[in-house]
Amino acid sequence: MQVRVLAFARLREIMEGPERVLELPLGARIRDCWSALVERYPALGPEQGSTRVARNGRLGSLDDLLADGDEIALLPPVGGG
Repeated sequence: MQVRVLAFARLREIMEGPERVLELPLGARIRDCWSALVERYPALGPEQGSTRVARNGRLGSLDDLLADGDEIALLPPVGGG
């Protein structure tokens, strides 16, 4: 199955672009998506603890099951003022 991954701010820089399409096995979870991304972009690894994940526009958890065509957004912490 394919999922579309959107990255913002620093995560976009690490992934060298705002969007990637990943091929994952059926039954994959968001955790598997994250692992596949870290395999390609090792600098993402340390960002896991501070990154929120949304699936199809709703905040989710790493244990959420994925479906073909899902959109996963990686949301770094927001700062500034």
